[in-house]
Amino acid sequence: MVRGLKSLVADYRTRSASGYSGDSWAPFAKALDSAASVAADASATAPEVAAAKTALVTAADNLVAADAGTFQTITNDVFWNDTSGNPIYSQGGGVFRFGDTYYWYGVHYTGAELYRANPTRKYDGDVSFVSIPVYSSKDLVNWKFENRVATRSTSLGSGTTLGSAAWVGRLGVSYNENTGKYVLVVQAYLPSRGGDGVLFLQGDSPTDNFGYGYFQTQIVNSPTTGTGDQTVFTDDDGKDYLIFSNRSGRARAFVGKLRESDSLRVEPGVQIGYNASGREGNAMFKLDGKYYHAASDLHGWNTSVTHVIESTSSNIQGAYTSEYTLQGTEMDYSHVTQTGFFVTVKGTVQNAVIYAGDRWADFAWNGIGYNQWMPVTKSGARPQFHSVSQWQFNATTGEWRVGPQNNYVLNPNFQADRIIVPQVQGWANFRESGPSSIVTNVNGGANGSRFGLQIGATQSYAGGVWQQITVPAGTYALSLFARTSGSLSAAQVTVADASGNSRTYNVPASSGWSRRELAGIPLSAGTAIVTIRAASGNGYLFVDDLGLVKTSVDTQPTRYEAETGPAVCQGTIDSNHAGYSGSGFCNGDNATGAYAQFAVNMSAAGTATLAVRFANGASSARPANLMVNGSTVATVSLESTGAWSTWATKTLTVSLNAGSNTIRLDPTTAAGLPNVDCLDVGAVT
Repeated sequence: MVRGLKSLVADYRTRSASGYSGDSWAPFAKALDSAASVAADASATAPEVAAAKTALVTAADNLVAADAGTFQTITNDVFWNDTSGNPIYSQGGGVFRFGDTYYWYGVHYTGAELYRANPTRKYDGDVSFVSIPVYSSKDLVNWKFENRVATRSTSLGSGTTLGSAAWVGRLGVSYNENTGKYVLVVQAYLPSRGGDGVLFLQGDSPTDNFGYGYFQTQIVNSPTTGTGDQTVFTDDDGKDYLIFSNRSGRARAFVGKLRESDSLRVEPGVQIGYNASGREGNAMFKLDGKYYHAASDLHGWNTSVTHVIESTSSNIQGAYTSEYTLQGTEMDYSHVTQTGFFVTVKGTVQNAVIYAGDRWADFAWNGIGYNQWMPVTKSGARPQFHSVSQWQFNATTGEWRVGPQNNYVLNPNFQADRIIVPQVQGWANFRESGPSSIVTNVNGGANGSRFGLQIGATQSYAGGVWQQITVPAGTYALSLFARTSGSLSAAQVTVADASGNSRTYNVPASSGWSRRELAGIPLSAGTAIVTIRAASGNGYLFVDDLGLVKTSVDTQPTRYEAETGPAVCQGTIDSNHAGYSGSGFCNGDNATGAYAQFAVNMSAAGTATLAVRFANGASSARPANLMVNGSTVATVSLESTGAWSTWATKTLTVSLNAGSNTIRLDPTTAAGLPNVDCLDVGAVT
């Protein structure tokens, strides 16, 4: 165990005080020196080593970056590589933060290699186990391969190895504060040890070679041995839980605490949910003090909406609501995934939740990516899933924004259903004439994909499909792959917005798949409708890989001055410190709740960037709750700027409604707010 502490000390010796706030660096430096002393003491006991490691990990976790971080781009629907350019193989795993570093664990199957080499055919569920790799990252975007913490040769005792397992699947990792061990909790089927169960492997560091700890076949209160699907959830207090369903039927959702003494057992499970149809992909996240259990339909690794139950108390094993659909997962079945795991980031500006979806379904013909990550925010009383193909995330502040290459069309490859259907998910059919059924997601799309849209019939018809989406204002490019058969009197794709702007692309005849594009489409902010229409006596239009990407640069944000109505300043409007914009600034009363409030009007609902300009000449930060339309969405630390004439800007990302919005900075201490100059509000995305 001392070996693990020594490697931890060596790693943290590479940190520099200049990269962190003084308040967070001082306890970290003290814990690091103490841990180094214990690591060098040949007589140190196991409890002393564990205590030193825990203190160091905790201090590292509390480090606060001195800078504001950077936005890194997350691109979905593509294969992901590590920082060395090698494939990331990480199915059914999870991301866990230990100290100041994120670690991503998952399973490498042979089917993943085959699919990556040729994603145009099925591999009939090739889930032959190769290893459990681990990757590390500071920003959750750039991942460095560290080690294969378990392989086929990992010993399970009694002469058996992990290679003898008939199944190795869903997994998570916990750090045990009492033993100083990192415990890998794996769903496994081990014929030599009684069948289905939960396998515990443990190591001295997050990237160690993990060894056998225990195999638990039965969790008390579960009606079956083993688990259905499972993930590990670590609460704010450091306690670890297994989130799982019963194996056969998977109708019951459980939360079982990992034994605090060593994390090598799951204590009796507490049932928190039930659905007779069964659920899989069981995972949990926490947002604004509530626990959310999420799961997918039980139908063979296929995609679905995300089903959620939420806690009605502060007890993770307490009562939960009835099930509802996570908003935003309906039109493209959770971005063509099933629930994998969630990552929670405690940023300097706001907390963030990332949905990490699995996309495998026999590993074939299901898109070109496995790991699909999307932001989850709070929309009113319930969470909101944002289905984006590209977005940007700042792991330091917790802020996110839509990426410049995001495709605003949902289910653009017509593959979310995973079977041939006459009503494609996310698209509404319309018929102008002819037979009642002229639409299907035909077997065989562009570039070897499994599905594509087919409109047509062997008799006279007219009609197609349409989809309503929400877009920011700008200029767009429409792209698609298309082919035709027979003679068509109409084959077109139209994009129209709520302001009356409309552009139509007439698809030329082509017996083979060809990429088409229409650029320079102006769209106003708000709703837009994409329509695919065909008409013929006996012809067909085939469309696949539809894209609608914004090509224009965003316009300047709208500025709201704190001294100008309808803004409200609970204090005085002053102008005695230079550097402000407008005619003055809000000098709030020195009191809790002495707020500054802005009335903001938006042309469309969506995510917007707020920039608060302030000056704080006091020696300490003046924190405030950021309230949007009456609900607290974040706590903002408005740090000292050194002088009352030195102005700084704090950037935040929030969800706003179409029309009027109220944005309030509500101080949480008796010092009140710093001086507030103005609020800049960007266009919604």
